[in-house]
Amino acid sequence: MAKTKVGKYVRESYDELVTKVSWPTWKELQNSSIVVSVASLIIALVVFLMDISFKNILEVFYGLFM
Repeated sequence: MAKTKVGKYVRESYDELVTKVSWPTWKELQNSSIVVSVASLIIALVVFLMDISFKNILEVFYGLFM
């Protein structure tokens, strides 16, 4: 009984992936990859600038007490 349920699940999953899922085109994948790459670079730059800013602020703050 368990084998038939697993087999049915696999067949239905395969059918859904082949007939019902809308797969992106190669051009859509390229565009999405570019958007993700640019967004990642921007976020990394913002985090880097925040890190440098906090480092400098804390150095000034700690300098007041030494």
